[in-house]
Amino acid sequence: MRPTRYILLFLGLATLWLLLSGHSEPLLLAFGALSSALVTLVVARMDREDRYAFPLHLSWRFPGYILWLLREIFRANVRVARIILDPSLPISPIMVPFRSNQESDLFRVIYANSITLTPGTMTTGTHGRVLRIHALTWQDVDGREEDEMDRRICALERRN
Repeated sequence: MRPTRYILLFLGLATLWLLLSGHSEPLLLAFGALSSALVTLVVARMDREDRYAFPLHLSWRFPGYILWLLREIFRANVRVARIILDPSLPISPIMVPFRSNQESDLFRVIYANSITLTPGTMTTGTHGRVLRIHALTWQDVDGREEDEMDRRICALERRN
């Protein structure tokens, strides 16, 4: 692993610790820095380089995808709320396979997690490029939203 990755790992861990703890007392800051350094040292001793540790090529495209995903999550929340509030409860659970077009495991995981984050659908398993998706209704997996999501994640994957 290159030294830059160690520095980024340490800074990322320290920042995460600071954000999650919310403490700014000197002793606690020292404990946070010490624990971040210890984790960085353990990772260095393991001598394992993770090619997905810092996928910097997504950094400028990812916020746009997150905003689009948040909009889709909101829309799906409204659809699920309508289904739940309907007195007849019009659900028809279904399991369907979807083929993902992503080249790497990282982006297939992003695709599967994005589907699961969208209310009314959940990725229940994968086998190679095929994802098994459970949905409340057939309309939730008619392919339009999943195809758009697949296209957007494939655009994230490109390194242009």
